[in-house]
Amino acid sequence: MSELEVTQDGAVLTVLFNRPEARNAMTFAMYEGLEEACARADAEESVRVLVLRGAGGRAFVAGTDIAQFLEFTSGDDGIAYEARIERVVNRLEDVTVPTVAAVEGSCVGGGLALAAACDLRVATASSRFGVPIARTLGNCLSMNTYSLLVHHLGPGRTLDMLLRAKLLSAADAAAAGFVGEVVPDGELDPALASLVETLLGHAPLSMKAAGQAVARLRRADLPDGDDLVREVFGSADFRAGVRAFVDRGQVSWTGR
Repeated sequence: MSELEVTQDGAVLTVLFNRPEARNAMTFAMYEGLEEACARADAEESVRVLVLRGAGGRAFVAGTDIAQFLEFTSGDDGIAYEARIERVVNRLEDVTVPTVAAVEGSCVGGGLALAAACDLRVATASSRFGVPIARTLGNCLSMNTYSLLVHHLGPGRTLDMLLRAKLLSAADAAAAGFVGEVVPDGELDPALASLVETLLGHAPLSMKAAGQAVARLRRADLPDGDDLVREVFGSADFRAGVRAFVDRGQVSWTGR
């Protein structure tokens, strides 16, 4: 069974992140598969909606697979990694049909960025959202991802979430306007079906224009942040954080 399954049912193309034993943490191959699915959604006239969801019920996506970071040796590796994430996030944001993140469980790290790049989000009541890297890996995000979070949550809530490494509840995410609909646990499928039915009944070009306009506004005049990524990913703290995460150990942050 594939770690990323792409299926089409009528006018709906669904991407299933399928590593439930790892809370659907993303491998680089999965990111590439998502890009290909985005291209398919744009290329095939039969596709009218793109849905992203996670397998297993415990997570949408619990970030990037941390073991891949063990191979990083310098800040330049971090820049290359964040450039990859930026490319995938922007490709998802640029899909010309409505995109929906159906969230059940953990939606953290890279998973939060993917959900944020979708047009709409529906979540179960027990879902949680955040980027707790200040207490886990000690890494940072690209300027593009910071922009995405500030765009949805505002600077104050974004900094509160990042600096305190806190996870937002589904209710908090809805109050912030990030999640459009919160449903009881176990009722994601009917809520998603209802949302998709609504989208399929609306004017495709009108929805395309709205999505693309918001994406262009978000990315206008985005500043460079490679200096921040190079410093953080090249630090001893980051290397220690990755090792501690993989080994389930503790890390003492030094600021170096």
